[in-house]
Amino acid sequence: MTDPTPLSSLSSALADVVARTAPSIVSVHSHRSRATGFVWKSGLIVTADEALADEGEVEIGLPDGSRLTATIAGRDHTTDIALLRADIAVVPVKLAATVPPLGALAIVVATNHETPSAALGMVSASGNGWRSLRGGEIDARIELDVRVRPAQQGGVALDASGDAFGMAVLGPRRVLVIPTATIERVAAQLETRGRIARGYLGLGLQPVRLDDGVGAMVMNVDKAGPSAAAGIRQGDVIIAVNDQKLSGVRALSRTLGPSSVGAVVDVAARRGGEPVSFKVTIGERPEA
Repeated sequence: MTDPTPLSSLSSALADVVARTAPSIVSVHSHRSRATGFVWKSGLIVTADEALADEGEVEIGLPDGSRLTATIAGRDHTTDIALLRADIAVVPVKLAATVPPLGALAIVVATNHETPSAALGMVSASGNGWRSLRGGEIDARIELDVRVRPAQQGGVALDASGDAFGMAVLGPRRVLVIPTATIERVAAQLETRGRIARGYLGLGLQPVRLDDGVGAMVMNVDKAGPSAAAGIRQGDVIIAVNDQKLSGVRALSRTLGPSSVGAVVDVAARRGGEPVSFKVTIGERPEA
C-alpha cells in the first residue's frame, strides 16, 4: 500500500469536513423557488431570505429524501436571513464565531436538485462590518471566490478545519457570506419576535439639492408617528441630524437600525427658508 500524497490527504480531509456537515443541510422549496437551509436549533432552520418566495407553502427536503411542511418564523430582508419552523429531528450545525483570513480555503455545503452538494474556493475578501443596501448590519465582510448556484443559497460556509463561519448567499457580483455573529443575532430575534425592530421617523422624504449641500424634503408625515409628535410638518426640509449634515435620504434610512429605537435625535431643518430644530424620539417601525 502506497503512502498518501499531500493532495490525497487534503482530498480526504475535505471530504470528511463535508461529510460531518451534510446531514444538517436541507433543501428549501417555496413557490417556484429552491434554496438551501441548515438546522440552526432543534426545529429551526436558517435560510437565505432572498431565495424564499413571498407567498405559498414552504417545504423542507430532508437528507433521507423525505419532505415536510415548514412555517416561516420570521424573515429579515436587510440581512438576507429567514427562519423556518419544522418538526425536524436533525442535528444542528455548530456555528463558530470566526472570520477566516484572506486567502483561506472555504467550502460551501449545500443542496442542488435535492441532493447534497459541495463547492471549494477561497476567501477573496475579509474585513470589517458593513451595511447592506437595505440597511442591514452585517458584522463582517466575507466574500468567496467560488461558484454557487441559486439553489445553493443558504448553504453553510466552512473553513478547512470544518468550522462553520456563516451562510453563503448570492451578492450582486460575487458570493457573500452572512457571518455567524449576524446569524446568531438576527435569528434569535426572529425566533422570539418574528421580526427585527427598526427605527421609524414616520416621514416620507424626497432628496433636494441645496446651495450648501443636500436636504430631504418632508413629503408626508405619519400623524401618529414620532416626527409629527415633535412638530415636523409637510414641506419642512431636513438638513442635519445630530449636527451631522445630511448626505442623502438613503443614508438617513440606514441609521435607523435596531439600536436606534428609543434614541432622541436633534433634527435641524428649514421651514419657509428659516431654520427650525426638533428633538425626535425614534420609534419602532410598524409591521407592514
